[in-house]
Amino acid sequence: MKNLEMIFATKLLKVKAIKLQPANPFTWASGWKSPFYCDNRKTLSYPELRSFVKLEIARIIVEQFPEVEAIAGVATGAIPQGALVADVLNLPFAYVRSKPKDHGLENLIEGELKPGMKVVVVEDLISTGGSSLKAVDSIRNNACDVIGMVASYTYGFKVAEDAFKKAQVKLVTLTNYDAVVEQALQSGYIKQSDVALLNEWRKDPAHWNG
Repeated sequence: MKNLEMIFATKLLKVKAIKLQPANPFTWASGWKSPFYCDNRKTLSYPELRSFVKLEIARIIVEQFPEVEAIAGVATGAIPQGALVADVLNLPFAYVRSKPKDHGLENLIEGELKPGMKVVVVEDLISTGGSSLKAVDSIRNNACDVIGMVASYTYGFKVAEDAFKKAQVKLVTLTNYDAVVEQALQSGYIKQSDVALLNEWRKDPAHWNG
């Protein structure tokens, strides 16, 4: 897995999916300020890279969750990759909204997950883990068994690790913060001084203000 982490980190850097803006921090959905942003949805625009992500997620699911019966993507970022992975594995696919649709059938889960199904959730990115685990709860409330989650990237925050442990969800990712920073430094994408700033942010991202 260590080799995969480095390979995918290099690919993300190559398509400039990693953004570093210490002077103009990003604001996440959680409200946290961050000098660092991973936009791995950009992989969808590069056919070879899109295929790489699809096949690696599919391989991980087959190896680590062989009893899988359905794939669920988390809206909106993981809908396309989730559907691509389900197609490779020839499995049913559904996706989970952040909140029920406000018209029509008012669905929270789009597609069909039958009660008792063993489901693997596909996610694009893990930060605090809140929205990802909310999707897990929705699937479990639909009487399905979430046997694991596979994501493209994780920041590796302790708050997320603790949340996944508490929810009893096994999480596997293609790459992570440490691998990306290591590759970014080696390639000259960032400087050593940037690493110091990033490490300071990562110690307490909820209260970092730049």
